[in-house]
Order: sequence, then C-alpha cells, then structure tokens
Amino acid sequence: LGREEFVKKVWEWKSESGGAILGQMKRLGDSVDWSREAFTMDENLSKAVLTIFKKLYDSELIYRAERIINWCPRCLTALSDIEVEHQDIDGEFVQITYGDPGETQISIATTRPETMLGDGAVAVNPDDPRYKDLVGKQVKLPYVNRMIPIIADELVDPEFGTGAVKVTAAHDPNDFEMAMRHNVPMVVIMNEHGVMSGTNTQFDGMDRFEARKAVVEQLRVDGRIGWEKRPYSHSVGHCQRCATIVEPRLSLQWFVKVAPLAKAAGDAVRDGRVKIEPKEMEPRYFEWVDNMHDWCISRQLWWGHRIPVWYGPNGEVKVVGADEKAPDGYTQDPDVLDTWFSSALWPFSTLGWPADSDDLKKFYPTSVLVTGYDILFFWVARMMLFGLFAMDGKQPFHTIALHGLVRDQFGKKMSKSRGNTIDPIEFMDKYGTDALRFTLARGANPGKDQALAEDWVGGSRNFATKLWNATRFAMINGATIEGELPAVTSLNGVDKWILSRLSETISEVDSLLESYEFARACDRIYHFAWDDLCDWYLELSKETFASGDSKNTQRVLGHVLDQLLRLMHPFMPFISEELWTTLTAGESLVIADWPLANSSHIDKNSEKIIASIQEVITEVRRFRNDQGIKTSAKIPGRFLAPAEFAPYESAMRFVLKLESGDFTPSAQLQVGSVKAEFDLTGAIDVAAERARLTKDLATAQKDLETANVKLNNQGFMAKAPADVVVEIKERLAKTSADIERITSQLNSLPAK
Repeated sequence: LGREEFVKKVWEWKSESGGAILGQMKRLGDSVDWSREAFTMDENLSKAVLTIFKKLYDSELIYRAERIINWCPRCLTALSDIEVEHQDIDGEFVQITYGDPGETQISIATTRPETMLGDGAVAVNPDDPRYKDLVGKQVKLPYVNRMIPIIADELVDPEFGTGAVKVTAAHDPNDFEMAMRHNVPMVVIMNEHGVMSGTNTQFDGMDRFEARKAVVEQLRVDGRIGWEKRPYSHSVGHCQRCATIVEPRLSLQWFVKVAPLAKAAGDAVRDGRVKIEPKEMEPRYFEWVDNMHDWCISRQLWWGHRIPVWYGPNGEVKVVGADEKAPDGYTQDPDVLDTWFSSALWPFSTLGWPADSDDLKKFYPTSVLVTGYDILFFWVARMMLFGLFAMDGKQPFHTIALHGLVRDQFGKKMSKSRGNTIDPIEFMDKYGTDALRFTLARGANPGKDQALAEDWVGGSRNFATKLWNATRFAMINGATIEGELPAVTSLNGVDKWILSRLSETISEVDSLLESYEFARACDRIYHFAWDDLCDWYLELSKETFASGDSKNTQRVLGHVLDQLLRLMHPFMPFISEELWTTLTAGESLVIADWPLANSSHIDKNSEKIIASIQEVITEVRRFRNDQGIKTSAKIPGRFLAPAEFAPYESAMRFVLKLESGDFTPSAQLQVGSVKAEFDLTGAIDVAAERARLTKDLATAQKDLETANVKLNNQGFMAKAPADVVVEIKERLAKTSADIERITSQLNSLPAK
C-alpha cells in the first residue's frame, strides 16, 4: 500500500468502527457529555502534541541519541520499557572459554551465546582475586578473531556464573552502560528482523535463535564449552503487542529526559496534592517514577503523530511547532510518537490547550481519575509528567482511583487460548445492562481484581426483578410521594424502623462512595433493598395495608422507594429510571437530587425492637418447618412478651399465619424475652413426627460419640492432619447444636 494509502485505510476503518465503541458505552448507560467526544488525532489534540514536543525540546527534555532500546523483530519498532512484559522461560546457561591455548584465556557464562560475536570486552569485578592479573590484557574472541580487552567494573557480580561477563554493548542495556564507562566499541550483529548480520562468520543469515544453537554446537565441537545448565529459568522480555521475544538493540531514537519530570510527579503524590486510592498502590507508583529510564518516544510505524522534526539537506535539525512551517527542502522524520505521548496530554488537551480556553480555566485541574491499575504506568503516571510540566506545576487531578481487572469466575485471566473469555454484550442481551453493571460494581473493590460468573449476573437480574415487584406492590397498595412525610411521632414502629434504616443506609453509602468503595456501597444498597425493605418492611406492613388504615405507611413506603431508587441510579440506571418516573411522575431521575440522610429519623429503639421481632419470626418459621407444618397453614398461636412488643403483635401474627383465640397450648418456643405458644392439634401427625425426631436424635448422638472418640484418641490426634482435626471439631459443634435443636422440638410436641 505504501505509507499514504495505509494511513488512509486506517482513517476509513476508524470512521467505520469508531462508532461501535460509543454505541457500547451508550448501551452500558454511561452518563457523559457526548458533545465532548475527542480523539487523539483530532486537529486540536494534534496541535497540542506539536506544542508540547517543541516545549520539551526547547527545554532540553527531548533529545535524539543512539541508545539501547527494546526492539520487536516482528513489529519492527522500538518499544518503551513498560511496553515489554517479562516472563520466565526455560533457556540455557553455558560456560564459554575465550582465547586460544598458550594465550590469554578466560571463561564467561551467558544465556545468549549468539551475541558473543558482537562482544567488545570481557568484564570482571575489580575486587575478584581470580582475575586480578588478567585485567588490562587482551583476549581473542572466537570465530571473529577480534582481540578484546578484559576490563574491571563494579557492576559485575563475582558470584554469578564464572564471575566474568561478556560485554555486548550494542545488544544489552547493562553492557551498554559499562561500555560507555570504558569506551568499549559497540558492534551491531543483527538486523532489524533479528537475523545475524555483519559478523563475517558462517552464522550470518541465521535467525537469532537458530544461531544460538549453531554457535553452541560449534563451541562444543571446538572444546570451548565448559558446564551447561538446561533448562535454565530466567526472565525474558516479550513484546506486549505480539508476545515476540524483545531484542535489546542499539538504535538512533528520540527520548524524553524524564528525571526532572518524574521527580515532580513523585513529589505531587508525596506531598498530598494527588492521592492514590487505594493507598497501598502508592509503592507501585513510586517504584516507577523513582526508577524511570529515559522514555523512548519514537516508533517505526506509519500510524500516529509524526515526530515534528525536520532535517535539512546539510544535516540541519528543525523542530516545527503547531503554528510553524518547515523550511523548503527539509524532510520530516519518518517515525511516529509513542501512542502514550499524546494520551498523556488528555487532561488538558481535551480542554482546549494550548489555547487559554474557558474550559481549561474552569475544569483544570480535573477531579478524580478512575482507571485500571494495569495502566498506572502507561497512562496515569505520564499524564502526571506532562500535566505538571505543561500546566506550570498544576497536577492533572487530585485523586487517582484504581480498580482491578475482570477475570473469569475462578479468578483466572481471560484469554482466547483458555477459552474463558466473556462477552459482556451477551450478558447484557440475556440479563439486561443493569444486571451486568451491578455485578461489576458489586465486585469493584479498590485496586483488586474481580471474578465474574454468569450466575452472579443472573443473581443481579433477580435483584432487579425483586425491585420491580416491590415497586409494583407498593403502587398497588397506594404508595405515594405526595405531601410531606408524617411527623415521626405519628408513625408506627415499623415505619420508624425503615426510615431509620434508610437514613443509616444513605449515610453509609455516601461515606463508601467518598472513599471509592463501590463494592461495599452496592452491597449496602442490596441488603437494604432486599433484606430491610422487601423481606421485612413489606412483610410487616401487609397487615397495615390489609386493615385499611395505611395512609402514613403509604407515604413512608413511597418515600423509601423514592430515596432507594435515587441511591441505586448510578449502579442500575435503566430500571431505577423507569421505576422512579413511574412512582413519582417526575421528569427524570438522572437530574433529581441525590438523597440526604435525615439524622432525626435515626431510631435505635425501633431498630432494637424490630431486630428482636425478626429473631422471633425467624425462629417460629423454623419451628413450623421443623414440625412439618405447611407454609400456608394457619395455626392458633400467641405471644407472651414485654409490653413494648404489643404494637407489633398483629403484624407478627399476619406474617406467621397465627390465629388468635383461646386455646390450650400444646407446644411452646422461647426466643429471648418472648415466649410463643401454639396449638398444634390436628396440624401434625404427632406420633410420626415424634418417631422421625427420635430417629434423627439417635443419628446425631451416634455422630457426636464418633467425633468424641476420635478427638479423645491421642494416637489419632498425633497423626491426623490439622485440617482433618478442624473438620471433626466443626462436625462436633454442629452435631451438638443439632441435638439441642431436636431435643427442643421433641419437648415442644404435644403429648398426643
């Protein structure tokens, strides 16, 4: 195609597919100002790139030099350090003897034998007595027959390998630094494809890995190999883009001098101008900014921002700014900038910079950046570098809120090779967008990865259905937001309780959102909605609605749902919008006020009483179930309780299907300060139930005896694994509780 046609094709692809991302964002319910959509290749953002490049160059913070860079032989481009992913691989570690018999000889150890053809020296530690007499001498390099010096450098670890290392300055970053200190020649022995070239040996034309095998084989034939270690596990850099093993290579590239920029970025976090949430992520940030190498920003690609440097016919170099033109006869540098260079300008380039725009004055510095920890180095730290530099020391945001990565249900990284990738669109089609959003938000603990399973999304869909049904029930029963809330003194205890729980929930959710604890905020909303509202308040209020005297409860229920749906809107915008507008007839929930906690509604006494009532209802339900009484069956029952429970007795009866009236109790149940009495006559087959419980009791007692025998056996306890002992102790505790429960049930049975 050629460069021009290729770039044209990329623009065509962008125009065709760029809308797909926006469409997915809209389907997700992203609430943003769509008029502010920006693309890093837009005219103004491109102008910002030219401006910052020239500003950095004029400040002597951009330079061109021959340096060791990370080179991808497949992508045929330079890579920055953070575009390289290191992985442990099984390689080889071999000892090679340099020099011929009768001449100076020295043995080195290496994992990359093929690069010996480009050696410019052998280095030893100056304090290593083994090589003291060899320092300053020359040794012959096999196959190229070049004499190279033996030098002393403190970088060499005398404990590693033989204590002598080869110095291949053009193909290793540490060797390059050593070569600069000792004026060692830099010999390039591979072309850009990773093929051996220019060594004038039989290895020229071989791929680097093919040459590695061939060099070792020839060395072995010539008796130059000492010990060999295979496999030898060591860390090797891979191209993040294509996973090809990266080749360190001497190359003429453009760099950003990062030291002063990185110091400013580190200081901004250290002095508190910028906070990182969670705080435990700060060391990762400091590790990078405090140890950052100069950033290689040139890429040998066609797509991207062209480096704004032009070369004259006589070697002149001209950096062309945004409002400048290159002189006639000058040729532009063919390379493009690292994609993160333009991305680093995002907080201010999208606001009109370099112009002193109204948006820039109003919105910079921005507030909170929410992003994944995986691009803390790629993007976030670089926005800090450039933001502080371009904006006269003003940080780009006051908080960096980091979230984790989404993994499969077992916590494994998703990949096509594993076959565990998840298509969120499929989940949205099947369960709805709100269900996916809520599941993801409920797993979003700061800085932590989260697992995602289809069942969990289905559970969130069930939660949405629960809310739908609760709102439907409320509206059928006259729930309203019309008029002022009744005075607290006029409300029944259940209404007071739900208002208290609502205010506490709003307050807690506010606090959690302020600290970016999205998962805990979702969990709090979930339990209030499902447990407090649906499972308890609606159930305890059914008797009130049935009585016809429910005006206050209708207003309280309307208020609670109104406030709950506002709380839920950031997490489940679609269903909350639909339910809220239906309930309130309001214009739109998205523009409604955020709910405020009302401290006057906090009622600890009501909460204490309702907690006791919940315990009573739970135990009575368990009792009925244990007795085999159908859920729908009504049985005579009453409560003997302190006076404070009296206002709630009718609601408790309604929920538990207990009939009033005089009866002689045939069973009773004590729960705290409340005694429940029942007439089970005719409700159960007493003889059959007694036989069943007696059999269950015998089984439990036998299990208890077995567990006790094992735990009292010193020989068993001495040999049994700790987890087995723990399991037996847990079984003992459960069995003891079962015996107590079954005994209580037997005692509660009528005589006949």
